[in-house]
Amino acid sequence: MLTRRHLLKSFSSGAAMLVASGLLPAWARSPRSLSEAGITALSGNRFDLDIARSVIRIDGRTGEAITVNGTLPAPLLRWKEGEQVTMRVTNHLDEDTSIHWHGMLVPFQMDGVPGVTFPGIKAGETFEYTFPVRQSGTYWYHSHSGLQEQLGHYGPLVVDPAGSDPVGYDREYVVVLSDYTFEGPHRVFAKLKKMSDTYNFQERTAGDFMRDVSRMGLGGTVEERLMWGDMRMSPTDIADVTGATYTFLVNGHGPGDNWTALFEPGERVRLRFVNASAMSIFNVRIPGLPMSIVQADGQNVRPVERDEFQIGVAETYDVVVTPRKDQAYTLMCESIDRSGYGRATLAPRPGMEAEVPPLRPRPLLTMKDMGMAGHGMSHGGMDHAAMDQGEPAGQKSGEMDHGSMDHSAMGHGSMDHGAMSHESAPAGAMQKDGMEGMGAMEAHNHPTGPGVANTAMQPQNRLGEPGVGLEDVAHRVLVYTDLESLAPNPDTRAPGREMELHLTGNMERYMWSFDGKKFSEVTEPIIFHYGERLRLTMVNDTMMPHPIHLHGMFFELVTGAGDHKPRKHTIVVKPGEKMSFDVTADEEGDWAFHCHLLYHMHAGMFQVVSVRKDMAEASQ
Repeated sequence: MLTRRHLLKSFSSGAAMLVASGLLPAWARSPRSLSEAGITALSGNRFDLDIARSVIRIDGRTGEAITVNGTLPAPLLRWKEGEQVTMRVTNHLDEDTSIHWHGMLVPFQMDGVPGVTFPGIKAGETFEYTFPVRQSGTYWYHSHSGLQEQLGHYGPLVVDPAGSDPVGYDREYVVVLSDYTFEGPHRVFAKLKKMSDTYNFQERTAGDFMRDVSRMGLGGTVEERLMWGDMRMSPTDIADVTGATYTFLVNGHGPGDNWTALFEPGERVRLRFVNASAMSIFNVRIPGLPMSIVQADGQNVRPVERDEFQIGVAETYDVVVTPRKDQAYTLMCESIDRSGYGRATLAPRPGMEAEVPPLRPRPLLTMKDMGMAGHGMSHGGMDHAAMDQGEPAGQKSGEMDHGSMDHSAMGHGSMDHGAMSHESAPAGAMQKDGMEGMGAMEAHNHPTGPGVANTAMQPQNRLGEPGVGLEDVAHRVLVYTDLESLAPNPDTRAPGREMELHLTGNMERYMWSFDGKKFSEVTEPIIFHYGERLRLTMVNDTMMPHPIHLHGMFFELVTGAGDHKPRKHTIVVKPGEKMSFDVTADEEGDWAFHCHLLYHMHAGMFQVVSVRKDMAEASQ
């Protein structure tokens, strides 16, 4: 059997021949050795993709993967905006599979979610995806079947603009971040269900207790410990799955493999970061080299220079760097809990390396992460509680175990979603994107029970905060409020309706849900009326960050950026946060809406949004 390395070696040799003849575009000309290759690239408008099990090697260890065309990550697909693309996907597994085109605007039948938009691809069968390419930017694709994504079934996707690219650069690399476990995903999930902190080897010690006593006093320390005990949480529960089992990868290479990207001093190098991990949020920095963020989730933004950014699962960021010195730089991709890292090298010549910075001390959660605004330390940066949008115009949403990820058991059809069917609220009833603060305690009009361990009583808008662990760093860290759309937002109407959704869970029992109900318990979808402008407010009642992804549509974060709000398809909702986004329901069909932490989705943090023309007509 051909290994990933053999395939990459063949690709690298073939690329060298094409470079000599000048046939490869600039983005494909950089790799000069195996460690620099990392990803097979395919371009055009017709593709044959074969999904199968493969043996891989990572940092000298052998493991099993589900691959596309035999590689991990799957091949880079290069499309052109305005063209029609066709992908013939053949399933060589002994189980169903699928591909979801993450962030792409496609007909819902092509979205690739089994049980919601199509029945899945059966073993031995071929399914043909075909649709027009309506956008440009950096995206990715992955399985939406079971836990296949954790096994390597993911790949990057780049769409070149039909016209000129507003981002100028001389050289380009795709940087796919991911996580891999040699245990296998089903064993990992079983362990989490039995003991949710099984991978947390960073619990507080007796030494931590004594240090806290000297800082807070004995009474204060004991009270703080009892409070966390009542919550059935630990302040070190930053990530469910950690470096205790994960190897963190850059373009399929572990830290020991040291994937390398080459540059000529003075070049503008575009790095397209894709977080294709199952469970890992990363803090990304290049010590000694500032980054200009030019794109988020495939959408161009006004360039903003920063030294570090946090990238949630399923998010993408494009940055431009200009290394002027004849030296190597380390791409440091540290996991959010600092239990491990992925790394790569940016260098003028093969074989060069830069110092890998040591892992920073692990962060701790605070009272603020419990949704108690008046307690604990501020998470740095500005206090954007003032941007809270107030109470929802309608009632709460409800409902929906993701189980095996097959959603066919749910017959949502065109049913009305009672708990989510709000009467339209006048736009003036909602607070503006201004500086109104939070006052009254948060209402929780949703089921509780064993699946809801706690509720955020005073959640705050935290879009202006950099994320757990980055509050006190000395350099510049990207926050969501730094992002402004390069082009004016396509729909500047004020929202005519608002709804609120709570992110709920019980870490100890490893139960995750929306509004206190896991997916298997929900019988009706969330209804968006076709053509309406809607504001969705999310309240994170848990003490973990959740990257929430809406299929089929972009949304605009309510940041106070006027008509240049950042447009995204995935947003990390911080612990104890209350934030809002506006969306135009202009894509008819049924769309998945879920947490992109794979095991949270698998445990039930999943919903279906139905955009229905008949619903819009019925409401008039």
